[in-house]
Amino acid sequence: MARKASLSGFPEWLPQERLIELHVLDTLRRVFDLHGFSNIETRAVETVDQLLRKGEIDKEVYAVSRLQADEASASEAGLALHYDLTVPFARYVVENAGHLAFPFRRSQIQKCWRGERPQEGRAREFTQADIDVVGDGVLPFRYDVELALVVVEALGALPIPDFTLRVNNRKLAEGFYRGIGLTDTASVLRSIDKLEKIGAAKVGQLLREELGATDAQVDAAIALAAIRTPDTSFVAQVRALGVSDDLLEEGLTELEQVIAEASKRAPGRVVADLSIARGLDYYTGTVYETVLNGHESLGSICSGGRYDSLAAKGNRTFPGVGLSIGVTRIVSRILSQDFAAVSRQVPTAVLVTLADEDSWSAAQDVAASLRARGISAEVAATAEKFGKQIKFADRRGIPFVWFTGADGTHEVKDIRSGAQEAADPDLWTPPAEDLAPQVLRVP
Repeated sequence: MARKASLSGFPEWLPQERLIELHVLDTLRRVFDLHGFSNIETRAVETVDQLLRKGEIDKEVYAVSRLQADEASASEAGLALHYDLTVPFARYVVENAGHLAFPFRRSQIQKCWRGERPQEGRAREFTQADIDVVGDGVLPFRYDVELALVVVEALGALPIPDFTLRVNNRKLAEGFYRGIGLTDTASVLRSIDKLEKIGAAKVGQLLREELGATDAQVDAAIALAAIRTPDTSFVAQVRALGVSDDLLEEGLTELEQVIAEASKRAPGRVVADLSIARGLDYYTGTVYETVLNGHESLGSICSGGRYDSLAAKGNRTFPGVGLSIGVTRIVSRILSQDFAAVSRQVPTAVLVTLADEDSWSAAQDVAASLRARGISAEVAATAEKFGKQIKFADRRGIPFVWFTGADGTHEVKDIRSGAQEAADPDLWTPPAEDLAPQVLRVP
């Protein structure tokens, strides 16, 4: 794990740790590309009004201003760093709708900033990796199913323990609460969202004190949240609670579609969990949260949901569904628990030695030939004794050392095994596993 940061909440990785982060990012990008998601990047800042128009997180937003404001900077007033990528993406879709083909499949990997209390898994500056599909006017529900499967594939390719993608549906929950007489469904959702943090008893107390819920209503709400199944049997369990509402039925049908397909394609990794609420107000249907099995205290490593009205332009709406992977949260846990290791901490595969100070230019020719064929190489800084140059390579984890004789012949040495052989800088290639640093799962 990296040394303790001098500025809390803003992680900085050591080189070998950064290699693991890059492996995570490259893996996610590869899977997203395979599924046809177009990569975009949005600006780091948004207007405060834009950021806060959905959800109540104003205490966590970092405002942006110049140290010395003047009239020229007046137009920059009311700017803030984005706290997620969904709200900026909604703005991006509205502003660029005339240039996008719908349904638009987007991937986005960027930094975000949120003024939370720093702890493992929660940083003030962090990287998210998002995928979304947005439609023009309508978005078929099958995308809610597809995104769950894409994320399961992406997370399954990372060097992390097994995980569970937990899925619920806001329509199901809101319809149920409405059916038992709790009409302030948004407030009920916010209370239910605290179940894992404070427990059922305290959630029940909140419902009674803040919403005036009766004991029967509290019992029913808690009973709904307790339902969790790896298959579609949750439908019968919900109906057994005896609540009737059209919105509830709509949500049941949608969630059943997600779980039915997921249980077939990713058995055991996707479950219906009716305690999932999600705190942000813009979700309107399917909601997702993902936890590492055995590491639930870390919180969700991937979450999101369906949003039908976040992006709109006049009478035109752009419904979407998306999931966001907490890259920094995942990398922090990989590093703290040693879930992965790197084969070496530098990209360099070959150190080209110097026989004397006049051989530097010739050594650069060797390095250039190797690099031209995709082999990372660097030239020794000084013509120290070969033993010291080899120790330098060993200290940095460079596996091969290159020697050029006075007669122009070349040899390369694997300093791990001691094997040394004649080599041609225009032809020699290291074994595939040594070409670049490898990120390996630790059993």
